[in-house]
Amino acid sequence: MALPTNGRVVIDTTAGEIDIELWSKETPKACRNFIALALEGYYDGVIFHRIVPGFLVQTGDKTGTGGGGESFYGEPFEDEVHPRLRFAHRGLVAMANDGTKNSNDSQFFITLDRADELHGKHTLFGRVMGDTVYNVMKIGEMEIDANERPVYPPKIKSITIVDNPFPDIIPRITAAEKRAQQRARENAQREREDAERRRGAKKDVKLLSFGGDQDGEEETEPVSFKKKKIARPDLIENPNATAIPMPDALLGPPKRSKEQSREHAPEKESSQPPPKHEKPSKSNKSEGVEKDIKKIRETHAKEKASGSDARRAEIEQVENEIRKLTRKREGGEDSDEEAARKKAKTKSYLEEELAKYSKGRGLQKKGKGRKDEGDVLAALNSFRGLLQSNSRLETMDAEEGDRVVDGGGEAVPGGEDPGIEVDDDRGFFGHVLQFPKDDGEESRKAERDYEVIDPRQRGARAKEEEKERKQTAMKQKNGRPRGRR
Repeated sequence: MALPTNGRVVIDTTAGEIDIELWSKETPKACRNFIALALEGYYDGVIFHRIVPGFLVQTGDKTGTGGGGESFYGEPFEDEVHPRLRFAHRGLVAMANDGTKNSNDSQFFITLDRADELHGKHTLFGRVMGDTVYNVMKIGEMEIDANERPVYPPKIKSITIVDNPFPDIIPRITAAEKRAQQRARENAQREREDAERRRGAKKDVKLLSFGGDQDGEEETEPVSFKKKKIARPDLIENPNATAIPMPDALLGPPKRSKEQSREHAPEKESSQPPPKHEKPSKSNKSEGVEKDIKKIRETHAKEKASGSDARRAEIEQVENEIRKLTRKREGGEDSDEEAARKKAKTKSYLEEELAKYSKGRGLQKKGKGRKDEGDVLAALNSFRGLLQSNSRLETMDAEEGDRVVDGGGEAVPGGEDPGIEVDDDRGFFGHVLQFPKDDGEESRKAERDYEVIDPRQRGARAKEEEKERKQTAMKQKNGRPRGRR
Protein backbone atom coordinates (compact mmCIF):
# COMPACT_ATOMS: atom_id res chain seq x y z
CA MET A 1 0.00 0.00 0.00
CA ALA A 2 1.36 3.43 -1.02
CA LEU A 3 2.19 6.01 1.61
CA PRO A 4 -0.15 9.02 1.99
CA THR A 5 0.95 12.23 0.28
CA ASN A 6 1.08 15.75 1.64
CA GLY A 7 1.32 18.54 -0.96
CA ARG A 8 0.30 18.98 -4.58
CA VAL A 9 1.58 20.97 -7.60
CA VAL A 10 0.53 21.24 -11.26
CA ILE A 11 3.23 21.62 -13.93
CA ASP A 12 1.92 23.35 -17.06
CA THR A 13 3.98 22.25 -20.09
CA THR A 14 3.67 22.66 -23.83
CA ALA A 15 2.56 19.01 -23.95
CA GLY A 16 -0.17 19.48 -21.33
CA GLU A 17 -0.55 19.63 -17.56
CA ILE A 18 1.18 17.21 -15.16
CA ASP A 19 -0.48 16.82 -11.72
CA ILE A 20 2.04 15.75 -9.03
CA GLU A 21 1.46 14.81 -5.38
CA LEU A 22 4.41 15.07 -2.96
CA TRP A 23 5.66 12.90 -0.09
CA SER A 24 6.75 15.89 1.97
CA LYS A 25 6.89 13.99 5.28
CA GLU A 26 9.19 11.24 3.98
CA THR A 27 11.42 13.58 1.87
CA PRO A 28 11.17 17.09 3.43
CA LYS A 29 14.38 18.55 1.99
CA ALA A 30 13.70 17.51 -1.61
CA CYS A 31 10.08 18.72 -1.45
CA ARG A 32 11.05 22.02 0.21
CA ASN A 33 13.71 22.63 -2.47
CA PHE A 34 11.22 21.85 -5.27
CA ILE A 35 8.43 24.05 -3.80
CA ALA A 36 10.80 26.99 -3.15
CA LEU A 37 12.26 26.93 -6.67
CA ALA A 38 8.72 26.72 -8.13
CA LEU A 39 7.62 29.74 -6.05
CA GLU A 40 10.60 31.71 -7.36
CA GLY A 41 9.73 30.81 -10.97
CA TYR A 42 13.02 29.00 -11.46
CA TYR A 43 11.46 26.29 -13.63
CA ASP A 44 9.53 28.69 -15.89
CA GLY A 45 10.76 28.29 -19.48
CA VAL A 46 13.00 25.29 -18.69
CA ILE A 47 13.02 22.53 -21.34
CA PHE A 48 13.03 18.74 -21.05
CA HIS A 49 16.64 18.28 -22.14
CA ARG A 50 16.81 14.46 -21.91
CA ILE A 51 14.39 11.74 -23.03
CA VAL A 52 15.13 8.01 -22.70
CA PRO A 53 12.25 6.12 -24.37
CA GLY A 54 10.60 3.63 -22.04
CA PHE A 55 12.75 4.79 -19.09
CA LEU A 56 12.49 8.48 -18.06
CA VAL A 57 12.20 12.17 -19.07
CA GLN A 58 14.48 14.70 -17.34
CA THR A 59 14.24 18.49 -16.81
CA GLY A 60 15.09 21.21 -14.29
CA ASP A 61 18.32 22.56 -15.84
CA LYS A 62 18.16 26.31 -16.49
CA THR A 63 20.92 26.07 -19.10
CA GLY A 64 19.21 23.22 -20.97
CA THR A 65 22.45 21.24 -21.27
CA GLY A 66 22.05 18.81 -18.40
CA GLY A 67 25.15 20.05 -16.60
CA GLY A 68 23.64 23.03 -14.75
CA GLY A 69 21.21 23.60 -11.93
CA GLU A 70 21.21 25.01 -8.39
CA SER A 71 19.40 24.22 -5.17
CA PHE A 72 17.42 26.53 -2.92
CA TYR A 73 19.91 25.92 -0.12
CA GLY A 74 22.83 27.34 -2.14
CA GLU A 75 24.67 24.00 -2.29
CA PRO A 76 23.82 20.37 -3.16
CA PHE A 77 21.83 18.60 -0.47
CA GLU A 78 21.88 14.97 0.68
CA ASP A 79 19.76 12.04 -0.55
CA GLU A 80 16.56 10.99 1.26
CA VAL A 81 16.01 7.31 0.52
CA HIS A 82 12.90 5.81 2.14
CA PRO A 83 12.52 2.01 2.30
CA ARG A 84 8.80 2.12 1.44
CA LEU A 85 9.21 4.40 -1.61
CA ARG A 86 10.31 2.30 -4.57
CA PHE A 87 10.36 2.76 -8.37
CA ALA A 88 7.66 0.16 -8.94
CA HIS A 89 5.66 1.81 -11.78
CA ARG A 90 5.60 4.74 -14.18
CA GLY A 91 4.86 8.36 -13.24
CA LEU A 92 7.23 8.59 -10.24
CA VAL A 93 9.12 11.88 -9.68
CA ALA A 94 12.69 11.78 -8.30
CA MET A 95 15.75 14.01 -7.97
CA ALA A 96 18.57 13.71 -10.53
CA ASN A 97 22.25 13.85 -9.51
CA ASP A 98 25.66 13.78 -11.17
CA GLY A 99 26.24 10.11 -10.44
CA THR A 100 27.52 10.56 -6.87
CA LYS A 101 25.71 10.58 -3.56
CA ASN A 102 24.35 13.74 -1.97
CA SER A 103 24.62 15.81 -5.18
CA ASN A 104 20.99 16.93 -5.62
CA ASP A 105 20.22 20.41 -6.98
CA SER A 106 17.26 21.48 -9.18
CA GLN A 107 17.09 18.73 -11.81
CA PHE A 108 14.44 16.01 -11.55
CA PHE A 109 13.05 13.22 -13.73
CA ILE A 110 9.79 11.28 -14.20
CA THR A 111 9.81 7.55 -14.89
CA LEU A 112 8.06 6.01 -17.90
CA ASP A 113 8.09 2.43 -16.56
CA ARG A 114 9.19 0.27 -13.61
CA ALA A 115 12.85 0.99 -12.68
CA ASP A 116 14.11 -1.14 -9.81
CA GLU A 117 17.74 -0.29 -10.61
CA LEU A 118 17.18 3.31 -9.43
CA HIS A 119 16.16 2.38 -5.90
CA GLY A 120 18.64 3.57 -3.28
CA LYS A 121 20.40 5.87 -5.76
CA HIS A 122 17.86 8.72 -6.18
CA THR A 123 15.44 10.53 -3.89
CA LEU A 124 11.85 9.66 -4.84
CA PHE A 125 9.61 12.54 -3.64
CA GLY A 126 6.42 12.56 -5.77
CA ARG A 127 4.07 10.76 -8.16
CA VAL A 128 1.97 11.78 -11.18
CA MET A 129 -1.79 11.57 -10.61
CA GLY A 130 -4.73 10.75 -12.89
CA ASP A 131 -4.78 11.02 -16.65
CA THR A 132 -1.95 13.58 -16.68
CA VAL A 133 0.48 10.62 -16.78
CA TYR A 134 -0.43 10.32 -20.47
CA ASN A 135 1.07 13.77 -21.07
CA VAL A 136 4.32 12.43 -19.59
CA MET A 137 4.10 9.43 -21.92
CA LYS A 138 3.53 11.82 -24.82
CA ILE A 139 6.78 13.61 -23.95
CA GLY A 140 8.56 10.23 -23.79
CA GLU A 141 7.46 9.42 -27.37
CA MET A 142 8.91 12.59 -28.93
CA GLU A 143 11.66 12.48 -31.55
CA ILE A 144 15.22 12.50 -30.18
CA ASP A 145 18.74 12.61 -31.63
CA ALA A 146 21.71 10.30 -30.99
CA ASN A 147 22.48 12.03 -27.64
CA GLU A 148 18.98 11.45 -26.20
CA ARG A 149 18.10 15.11 -26.69
CA PRO A 150 14.66 15.92 -28.16
CA VAL A 151 14.67 17.48 -31.62
CA TYR A 152 11.77 19.75 -30.62
CA PRO A 153 12.10 19.92 -26.82
CA PRO A 154 8.92 20.53 -24.78
CA LYS A 155 9.01 23.32 -22.23
CA ILE A 156 7.67 24.04 -18.74
CA LYS A 157 5.48 27.14 -18.94
CA SER A 158 4.71 27.53 -15.23
CA ILE A 159 4.18 25.60 -11.99
CA THR A 160 1.11 26.17 -9.80
CA ILE A 161 1.29 25.31 -6.09
CA VAL A 162 -2.12 23.81 -5.25
CA ASP A 163 -1.29 22.56 -1.72
CA ASN A 164 1.84 23.98 -0.06
CA PRO A 165 3.05 21.73 2.79
CA PHE A 166 5.65 24.35 3.81
CA PRO A 167 3.87 27.68 4.44
CA ASP A 168 6.99 29.04 6.17
CA ILE A 169 8.97 29.21 2.89
CA ILE A 170 9.98 32.78 2.01
CA PRO A 171 11.13 32.91 -1.65
CA ARG A 172 14.06 35.13 -2.52
CA ILE A 173 12.05 36.48 -5.45
CA THR A 174 8.54 35.60 -6.59
CA ALA A 175 7.71 34.26 -10.02
CA ALA A 176 5.73 37.41 -10.89
CA GLU A 177 8.66 39.66 -9.97
CA LYS A 178 10.99 37.47 -11.96
CA ARG A 179 8.74 37.69 -15.03
CA ALA A 180 8.57 41.48 -14.63
CA GLN A 181 12.38 41.69 -14.47
CA GLN A 182 12.63 39.49 -17.56
CA ARG A 183 10.23 41.73 -19.48
CA ALA A 184 12.16 44.82 -18.40
CA ARG A 185 15.44 43.27 -19.59
CA GLU A 186 13.87 42.33 -22.93
CA ASN A 187 12.47 45.84 -23.41
CA ALA A 188 15.83 47.43 -22.56
CA GLN A 189 17.60 45.12 -24.99
CA ARG A 190 15.09 45.94 -27.71
CA GLU A 191 15.52 49.68 -27.12
CA ARG A 192 19.32 49.36 -27.33
CA GLU A 193 19.04 47.46 -30.60
CA ASP A 194 16.68 50.08 -32.03
CA ALA A 195 19.03 52.88 -30.99
CA GLU A 196 22.01 51.15 -32.63
CA ARG A 197 19.99 50.55 -35.75
CA ARG A 198 18.99 54.22 -35.94
CA ARG A 199 22.55 55.36 -35.29
CA GLY A 200 24.02 53.19 -38.01
CA ALA A 201 21.38 53.91 -40.63
CA LYS A 202 22.22 56.35 -43.44
CA LYS A 203 19.71 59.00 -44.29
CA ASP A 204 18.62 59.50 -47.87
CA VAL A 205 18.79 63.23 -48.33
CA LYS A 206 17.20 62.95 -51.75
CA LEU A 207 13.86 62.05 -50.21
CA LEU A 208 11.41 64.74 -49.14
CA SER A 209 12.11 65.63 -45.51
CA PHE A 210 11.85 68.52 -43.11
CA GLY A 211 14.68 70.42 -41.53
CA GLY A 212 14.11 68.83 -38.09
CA ASP A 213 14.78 65.31 -39.44
CA GLN A 214 18.50 65.94 -40.02
CA ASP A 215 19.14 66.86 -36.34
CA GLY A 216 20.84 70.10 -37.30
CA GLU A 217 23.82 68.40 -38.98
CA GLU A 218 23.34 70.26 -42.22
CA GLU A 219 21.85 73.70 -42.49
CA THR A 220 19.54 73.89 -45.44
CA GLU A 221 19.26 77.13 -47.36
CA PRO A 222 15.86 78.80 -47.25
CA VAL A 223 13.88 78.28 -50.41
CA SER A 224 12.98 81.49 -52.17
CA PHE A 225 9.97 81.74 -54.45
CA LYS A 226 9.92 84.26 -57.27
CA LYS A 227 6.60 85.98 -57.59
CA LYS A 228 5.29 87.30 -60.82
CA LYS A 229 4.87 91.02 -60.99
CA ILE A 230 1.35 92.32 -61.06
CA ALA A 231 0.95 95.37 -63.20
CA ARG A 232 -2.08 97.55 -63.91
CA PRO A 233 -1.41 99.49 -67.09
CA ASP A 234 -4.41 101.67 -66.48
CA LEU A 235 -2.95 102.84 -63.13
CA ILE A 236 0.65 103.54 -64.14
CA GLU A 237 1.94 106.28 -66.31
CA ASN A 238 4.09 104.07 -68.57
CA PRO A 239 1.90 101.32 -70.18
CA ASN A 240 4.88 99.71 -71.94
CA ALA A 241 6.41 98.56 -68.59
CA THR A 242 4.15 95.49 -68.24
CA ALA A 243 4.60 92.21 -70.08
CA ILE A 244 1.06 90.96 -69.47
CA PRO A 245 -1.36 91.90 -72.23
CA MET A 246 -4.66 93.27 -70.96
CA PRO A 247 -7.98 93.09 -72.81
CA ASP A 248 -9.08 96.15 -74.68
CA ALA A 249 -12.36 96.30 -72.78
CA LEU A 250 -10.47 96.90 -69.53
CA LEU A 251 -7.91 99.27 -70.98
CA GLY A 252 -10.53 101.68 -72.30
CA PRO A 253 -9.91 104.11 -75.16
CA PRO A 254 -6.20 104.72 -75.91
CA LYS A 255 -4.72 107.96 -74.76
CA ARG A 256 -3.62 110.27 -77.50
CA SER A 257 -0.68 112.47 -77.44
CA LYS A 258 -0.89 116.16 -78.13
CA GLU A 259 0.54 115.84 -81.63
CA GLN A 260 -1.97 113.15 -82.64
CA SER A 261 -4.80 115.23 -81.29
CA ARG A 262 -3.56 118.18 -83.27
CA GLU A 263 -3.31 116.12 -86.47
CA HIS A 264 -6.80 114.64 -86.11
CA ALA A 265 -8.38 117.85 -84.99
CA PRO A 266 -8.58 119.42 -88.52
CA GLU A 267 -10.15 116.23 -89.88
CA LYS A 268 -12.87 116.36 -87.28
CA GLU A 269 -13.39 120.02 -87.96
CA SER A 270 -13.65 119.39 -91.68
CA SER A 271 -16.00 116.39 -91.32
CA GLN A 272 -18.24 117.84 -88.61
CA PRO A 273 -17.62 121.52 -88.23
CA PRO A 274 -19.06 122.92 -85.05
CA PRO A 275 -21.62 125.58 -85.45
CA LYS A 276 -19.51 128.12 -83.54
CA HIS A 277 -16.19 126.94 -85.10
CA GLU A 278 -14.84 126.03 -81.62
CA LYS A 279 -12.32 123.21 -80.90
CA PRO A 280 -13.39 120.29 -78.62
CA SER A 281 -12.26 120.87 -75.05
CA LYS A 282 -10.70 118.41 -72.56
CA SER A 283 -13.97 118.17 -70.63
CA ASN A 284 -15.71 116.62 -73.66
CA LYS A 285 -12.99 113.97 -73.97
CA SER A 286 -13.24 113.04 -70.32
CA GLU A 287 -17.04 112.74 -70.59
CA GLY A 288 -16.65 110.28 -73.52
CA VAL A 289 -14.20 108.15 -71.55
CA GLU A 290 -16.53 108.06 -68.53
CA LYS A 291 -19.45 106.96 -70.74
CA ASP A 292 -17.41 104.10 -72.17
CA ILE A 293 -16.38 103.00 -68.68
CA LYS A 294 -20.02 103.11 -67.54
CA LYS A 295 -21.10 100.94 -70.46
CA ILE A 296 -18.37 98.40 -69.70
CA ARG A 297 -19.38 98.30 -66.05
CA GLU A 298 -23.07 97.85 -66.92
CA THR A 299 -22.39 94.98 -69.31
CA HIS A 300 -20.11 93.33 -66.74
CA ALA A 301 -22.78 93.68 -64.01
CA LYS A 302 -25.45 92.19 -66.32
CA GLU A 303 -23.23 89.21 -67.15
CA LYS A 304 -22.47 88.70 -63.47
CA ALA A 305 -26.15 88.91 -62.48
CA SER A 306 -27.22 86.46 -65.21
CA GLY A 307 -24.47 84.01 -64.16
CA SER A 308 -25.46 84.29 -60.49
CA ASP A 309 -29.16 83.75 -61.36
CA ALA A 310 -28.35 80.62 -63.37
CA ARG A 311 -26.13 79.32 -60.58
CA ARG A 312 -28.84 80.03 -57.99
CA ALA A 313 -31.44 78.15 -60.07
CA GLU A 314 -29.14 75.14 -60.36
CA ILE A 315 -28.54 75.17 -56.59
CA GLU A 316 -32.29 75.31 -55.88
CA GLN A 317 -32.92 72.39 -58.25
CA VAL A 318 -30.23 70.26 -56.55
CA GLU A 319 -31.62 71.12 -53.09
CA ASN A 320 -35.13 70.06 -54.16
CA GLU A 321 -33.82 66.72 -55.41
CA ILE A 322 -31.96 66.18 -52.12
CA ARG A 323 -35.15 66.90 -50.15
CA LYS A 324 -37.09 64.36 -52.21
CA LEU A 325 -34.45 61.69 -51.64
CA THR A 326 -34.39 62.31 -47.87
CA ARG A 327 -38.21 62.07 -47.71
CA LYS A 328 -38.15 58.74 -49.55
CA ARG A 329 -35.45 57.33 -47.27
CA GLU A 330 -37.12 58.47 -44.04
CA GLY A 331 -40.56 57.37 -45.23
CA GLY A 332 -41.98 60.77 -44.43
CA GLU A 333 -44.72 62.74 -46.08
CA ASP A 334 -44.55 63.44 -49.79
CA SER A 335 -44.36 66.87 -51.27
CA ASP A 336 -47.48 68.80 -52.18
CA GLU A 337 -47.16 68.00 -55.89
CA GLU A 338 -46.74 64.27 -55.28
CA ALA A 339 -49.67 64.24 -52.80
CA ALA A 340 -51.91 65.97 -55.34
CA ARG A 341 -50.77 63.53 -58.03
CA LYS A 342 -51.63 60.56 -55.78
CA LYS A 343 -55.04 61.98 -54.93
CA ALA A 344 -55.80 62.45 -58.60
CA LYS A 345 -55.36 58.71 -59.26
CA THR A 346 -58.65 56.85 -59.39
CA LYS A 347 -59.27 53.54 -57.63
CA SER A 348 -59.38 50.38 -59.69
CA TYR A 349 -62.48 48.20 -59.96
CA LEU A 350 -60.87 45.52 -57.77
CA GLU A 351 -60.17 48.02 -54.99
CA GLU A 352 -63.76 49.24 -55.09
CA GLU A 353 -65.13 45.69 -54.81
CA LEU A 354 -62.74 44.87 -51.95
CA ALA A 355 -63.86 48.01 -50.15
CA LYS A 356 -67.51 46.86 -50.45
CA TYR A 357 -66.89 43.42 -48.95
CA SER A 358 -64.35 44.51 -46.37
CA LYS A 359 -67.03 46.07 -44.17
CA GLY A 360 -68.91 42.80 -43.71
CA ARG A 361 -65.81 40.63 -43.31
CA GLY A 362 -64.16 42.68 -40.59
CA LEU A 363 -61.22 43.80 -42.68
CA GLN A 364 -61.45 47.39 -41.49
CA LYS A 365 -58.80 47.78 -38.81
CA LYS A 366 -58.70 50.42 -36.16
CA GLY A 367 -55.44 52.01 -35.28
CA LYS A 368 -52.19 50.68 -36.61
CA GLY A 369 -53.12 47.11 -37.55
CA ARG A 370 -54.78 46.35 -34.17
CA LYS A 371 -58.45 45.37 -33.70
CA ASP A 372 -60.54 46.91 -30.99
CA GLU A 373 -61.06 44.58 -28.01
CA GLY A 374 -64.68 45.71 -27.73
CA ASP A 375 -65.50 44.27 -31.17
CA VAL A 376 -63.93 40.93 -30.27
CA LEU A 377 -65.84 40.75 -26.98
CA ALA A 378 -69.08 41.66 -28.73
CA ALA A 379 -68.57 38.87 -31.28
CA LEU A 380 -67.90 36.36 -28.50
CA ASN A 381 -71.01 37.43 -26.59
CA SER A 382 -73.16 37.11 -29.71
CA PHE A 383 -71.81 33.59 -30.34
CA ARG A 384 -72.52 32.62 -26.72
CA GLY A 385 -76.07 33.93 -27.08
CA LEU A 386 -76.59 31.83 -30.22
CA LEU A 387 -75.46 28.71 -28.36
CA GLN A 388 -77.76 29.41 -25.43
CA SER A 389 -80.76 30.15 -27.67
CA ASN A 390 -80.22 26.95 -29.65
CA SER A 391 -79.97 24.88 -26.47
CA ARG A 392 -83.30 26.33 -25.29
CA LEU A 393 -84.94 25.58 -28.64
CA GLU A 394 -83.71 21.99 -28.46
CA THR A 395 -85.19 21.49 -24.99
CA MET A 396 -88.50 23.04 -26.06
CA ASP A 397 -88.68 20.79 -29.14
CA ALA A 398 -87.99 17.75 -27.01
CA GLU A 399 -90.80 18.68 -24.58
CA GLU A 400 -93.24 19.20 -27.44
CA GLY A 401 -92.29 15.83 -28.91
CA ASP A 402 -93.01 14.15 -25.60
CA ARG A 403 -96.43 15.73 -25.50
CA VAL A 404 -97.39 14.72 -29.04
CA VAL A 405 -96.06 11.13 -29.01
CA ASP A 406 -97.37 8.72 -26.38
CA GLY A 407 -95.62 5.80 -24.77
CA GLY A 408 -96.67 3.26 -27.45
CA GLY A 409 -95.16 5.30 -30.20
CA GLU A 410 -98.51 6.07 -31.88
CA ALA A 411 -99.29 9.64 -32.82
CA VAL A 412 -101.82 11.38 -30.63
CA PRO A 413 -104.68 12.90 -32.56
CA GLY A 414 -104.10 16.54 -32.97
CA GLY A 415 -100.39 16.09 -33.64
CA GLU A 416 -98.92 17.38 -36.87
CA ASP A 417 -96.57 15.71 -39.28
CA PRO A 418 -93.05 17.05 -38.60
CA GLY A 419 -92.30 17.17 -42.30
CA ILE A 420 -88.91 17.09 -43.95
CA GLU A 421 -85.88 18.32 -42.01
CA VAL A 422 -84.27 21.42 -43.51
CA ASP A 423 -80.57 22.16 -42.96
CA ASP A 424 -80.28 25.83 -42.02
CA ASP A 425 -76.52 25.66 -41.30
CA ARG A 426 -77.17 26.20 -37.59
CA GLY A 427 -77.86 22.66 -36.46
CA PHE A 428 -74.27 22.26 -35.25
CA PHE A 429 -75.01 24.62 -32.36
CA GLY A 430 -77.17 22.03 -30.66
CA HIS A 431 -75.13 18.90 -31.38
CA VAL A 432 -73.90 16.91 -28.35
CA LEU A 433 -71.21 14.26 -28.42
CA GLN A 434 -72.56 11.03 -26.84
CA PHE A 435 -71.14 7.54 -26.41
CA PRO A 436 -73.03 4.29 -25.75
CA LYS A 437 -72.85 3.01 -22.21
CA ASP A 438 -70.51 0.04 -21.60
CA ASP A 439 -72.26 -2.89 -19.90
CA GLY A 440 -68.98 -4.70 -19.21
CA GLU A 441 -69.04 -6.91 -22.28
CA GLU A 442 -66.06 -5.20 -23.93
CA SER A 443 -63.87 -5.44 -20.82
CA ARG A 444 -64.75 -9.13 -20.37
CA LYS A 445 -63.96 -9.78 -24.00
CA ALA A 446 -60.58 -8.06 -23.62
CA GLU A 447 -59.75 -10.17 -20.56
CA ARG A 448 -60.77 -13.29 -22.44
CA ASP A 449 -58.86 -12.54 -25.66
CA TYR A 450 -55.74 -10.93 -24.26
CA GLU A 451 -53.49 -12.47 -21.60
CA VAL A 452 -51.75 -10.06 -19.26
CA ILE A 453 -48.41 -11.38 -18.01
CA ASP A 454 -47.12 -9.82 -14.81
CA PRO A 455 -43.68 -11.11 -13.75
CA ARG A 456 -44.41 -10.22 -10.14
CA GLN A 457 -47.54 -12.39 -10.15
CA ARG A 458 -45.62 -15.20 -11.81
CA GLY A 459 -42.96 -15.02 -9.08
CA ALA A 460 -45.57 -14.96 -6.34
CA ARG A 461 -47.35 -17.90 -7.92
CA ALA A 462 -44.09 -19.86 -8.12
CA LYS A 463 -43.41 -19.15 -4.45
CA GLU A 464 -46.87 -20.31 -3.50
CA GLU A 465 -46.44 -23.49 -5.53
CA GLU A 466 -43.08 -24.17 -3.90
CA LYS A 467 -44.58 -23.57 -0.48
CA GLU A 468 -47.46 -25.94 -1.20
CA ARG A 469 -45.07 -28.63 -2.45
CA LYS A 470 -43.00 -28.36 0.70
CA GLN A 471 -46.08 -28.56 2.84
CA THR A 472 -47.27 -31.69 1.04
CA ALA A 473 -43.82 -33.24 1.35
CA MET A 474 -43.78 -32.52 5.06
CA LYS A 475 -47.24 -34.00 5.48
CA GLN A 476 -46.22 -37.12 3.64
CA LYS A 477 -43.09 -37.43 5.73
CA ASN A 478 -44.96 -36.95 8.98
CA GLY A 479 -47.67 -39.38 7.93
CA ARG A 480 -45.32 -42.37 7.39
CA PRO A 481 -45.31 -45.06 10.14
CA ARG A 482 -42.21 -45.20 12.25
CA GLY A 483 -40.20 -48.44 12.30
CA ARG A 484 -39.49 -50.46 15.42
CA ARG A 485 -36.28 -50.23 17.23
